[in-house]
Amino acid sequence: MELKDFDNKVVLVTGAGSGIGREAARAFAGRGAIVVAADLNEGGLAETTRLIAGPGGRALAVTTDVSDESQVRNLMARLKKDFGRLDVAFNNAGITGQAHRIEDYPTDDFDRVIAVNLRSVFLGMKHQIPLLRRAGRGAIVNTASVAALTGPGGMSAYAASKHGVHGLTRVAAIENAAHGLRINALAPGWTETPMVAAASAQNPGFAQLATSAIPAKRGAQPSEIAAAAVWLASEASSYVMGQMLVV
Repeated sequence: MELKDFDNKVVLVTGAGSGIGREAARAFAGRGAIVVAADLNEGGLAETTRLIAGPGGRALAVTTDVSDESQVRNLMARLKKDFGRLDVAFNNAGITGQAHRIEDYPTDDFDRVIAVNLRSVFLGMKHQIPLLRRAGRGAIVNTASVAALTGPGGMSAYAASKHGVHGLTRVAAIENAAHGLRINALAPGWTETPMVAAASAQNPGFAQLATSAIPAKRGAQPSEIAAAAVWLASEASSYVMGQMLVV
């Protein structure tokens, strides 16, 4: 029997133009959700909405810089105006940044990675939580990384941002559990996304080391990580709060 546990629920997915975000948007839509797909990549968003609409799903694409508070505020205002509610937010947008030793790391790039990966999650939750509370219950899933548990050489900005996502998620979970909101983080391992492919080309030595160390001898497919995000947002995980699920 086809599962429609998100039927008519409004689900926001950031970073929906490719990779894990695109697959999560498709999965939520396949289970009945009205998906609001946000990304800076307009072409990617168009493809995501096309893939959702093909089987009869519902999606709204909104070009958004999730590190810019005014754009995040406008996005939530549009959700409030168009739907009057928000049931799930998957704060997934992120970048890897450059690969350098700390003493050589460009400060501008460090700041950009922190803005896109960490500040965006703070801004997202800041403006999502009031609308989620209107519905009386809901879920937020924030994309961290296995780098939130380790310190991959050359990736100081990325690791710092993902450690920060883990911490923000725990604080938000404690603050909102009594209000019917469940907030968790997702920590993907090596996943075959366009972002990871670009990072691998920049640092092939690290890529070879990382993939050879995976016991399964393969990276994850984006759809496999997206399935975990959907589970964290679903009633199947109704008493899971403040956790970081490593996949």
